[in-house]
Amino acid sequence: MRQSRTRIIFDGAVAGLIGGAVVAVWFFIFDAVHGVPMETPRILAAAMLHAARPTVLSGAAWMLIGEYTVFHFLAFATIGVIGALMLSAAERNPDLFVVLFIFTVAFEVFFIALIMLLGPGAQAAVSWWKGLAGNLMATAAMLAFFFWRQPALAENLLGPWVAVLREGVIAGVIGAVIVAAWFLIYDLLAGQPFHTPALLGAIIFNGMREPSSFAVTTALVLGYTVLHFFAFIMFGIAASITMAASEREPLVALGVVVLFVWFEMCFAGFVTYLDLTGVREIGWWNIAGGNVLALAAIIAWYEHRHPRVVPRIMERWEELKTEGGGARAKT
Repeated sequence: MRQSRTRIIFDGAVAGLIGGAVVAVWFFIFDAVHGVPMETPRILAAAMLHAARPTVLSGAAWMLIGEYTVFHFLAFATIGVIGALMLSAAERNPDLFVVLFIFTVAFEVFFIALIMLLGPGAQAAVSWWKGLAGNLMATAAMLAFFFWRQPALAENLLGPWVAVLREGVIAGVIGAVIVAAWFLIYDLLAGQPFHTPALLGAIIFNGMREPSSFAVTTALVLGYTVLHFFAFIMFGIAASITMAASEREPLVALGVVVLFVWFEMCFAGFVTYLDLTGVREIGWWNIAGGNVLALAAIIAWYEHRHPRVVPRIMERWEELKTEGGGARAKT
């Protein structure tokens, strides 16, 4: 559905401001966890706008924060307008969708490269994964706004994939809620509400090395919860794409289990790399128990959405065995 150029530009600017707000809140959570609110925009302003001169760094912090905030939102508004124009063009010419995808990937890579070019100060304030996670969440929020403002846009661009993405988001939310509830129940029984998400937040955000030295704070719990749901939603979308492929080849559905194992190994490896002591305090059985329940619920959801998944896998397996036996008999 075609929109006027004015509305496209306006929607793009609003989407960019939303994306900028998402990243700003994400950075604020990190800074609050470290006990230095607004530290990231201050350091980035000094590095990007003043070449990190000592006289600037020791000057008025709020001036630096204000400068970076203006630059930050103007940059995101510009990106939003460009993205909106490209979305509109891709809607008229589906072949341009690949160009839009390349633009999105380039946006993520550009930010990481920019932080690296700004030097050690900026890298200390914004690690590559912190920036990437913030930008991915901002991209998702911007796309959600575009699709909300133009309901026909998602259908025109993605067609049947809209239902696949929706199914994946729901699956991810189901898994995230179950694991969060599992941790909450465990912490309540231990008399330490929100201890587990706060501990994981301290490990991920602070690089904590001494589990006994941290305190449960709203910033830690909120920061980890945001990352927790984002990761599960990404897994849910990947699993949903796999399940869509299983409609043609039932055995592909087993890939959901493989994806989940890979997802868990990446999480466990990352957290263990940061702080093995903290993971031991939480308990491997605690982490595994919640995730096994989450996987069972996600599989139940896909069984509901794709009836007879398990029987179809067994039938296909028997077909392959029969085909293999027939081929051996001929030889």
